[in-house]
Amino acid sequence: MKTVSQISELRAQVNAWRQQGLTVAFVPTMGNLHAGHISLVDEAHKHADKIVASIFVNPMQFGANEDIDSYPRTMVDDQQKLTAAGTDLLFTPTPDIIYPKGLAKQSFIEVPNISDGYCGESRPGHFRGVATVVCKLFNLVQPDVACFGLKDYQQVQVIQTMVEDLSMPITIIPVATTREDNGLALSSRNGYLTAEEKAIAPVLHKNLQWLAEKISTGFSQNDSIDFIGLSKQAVKAINEAGLHTDYLHVCQAQTLQPASEDDTQLVILAAAHCGKARLIDNLQLKLT
Repeated sequence: MKTVSQISELRAQVNAWRQQGLTVAFVPTMGNLHAGHISLVDEAHKHADKIVASIFVNPMQFGANEDIDSYPRTMVDDQQKLTAAGTDLLFTPTPDIIYPKGLAKQSFIEVPNISDGYCGESRPGHFRGVATVVCKLFNLVQPDVACFGLKDYQQVQVIQTMVEDLSMPITIIPVATTREDNGLALSSRNGYLTAEEKAIAPVLHKNLQWLAEKISTGFSQNDSIDFIGLSKQAVKAINEAGLHTDYLHVCQAQTLQPASEDDTQLVILAAAHCGKARLIDNLQLKLT
């Protein structure tokens, strides 16, 4: 694997591949890689000849009181994992390379509606930062396909909408969430959890499963489904277990609008604080 930090080096290598008629897949990350990230690289191999990954802790998507300074940076270990996974090129720019004018003077991308609510409401400006950096990285790499993990379900929808709205010739490939045996979704921020917190963290996913089962049972029995009431029961159970729920909502899977009884493609979106870690999770549900 070749590692480059300069835009000119990145473009030179990608252009060389293009001249050979090779296709390119892209896996953008913020580093501190785990098995979930590597599953994105594994999936990318199914869709392209060459794999480009990036590691960039994006300051534009962090709020004023969020953890960018303490965000774990493990470059050497990350390089070893990406090399073992067969990554061809790693792009490791600095903020000065991505935002040479500084954040205050940087043009930005906003994706309306789909960015509102949920993590967009809890973290104002977050999805502006995500959309802007992903758009810029897409312009730099110009991949044929790009892989994103479904743990960040709203993020995937924001990026997919941006690609469609701006007519980008890129196929977005969502990749299933990688979980520990107890159901906890893998996340770089799980490293903030103490042993005690890690033991209770899986309660978030367990209650999403409980909620999905209640909804499925009600649908199969043609009962009226009280999405709000059932969600409140799940929130109560999560909080009583020792987490602090940020949000939990049942939504239509594509628009992320609140679910109605006519919807059959659903997603349950949730976020909860467990000690210093903010956990996000989701569960897709198809009613048949």
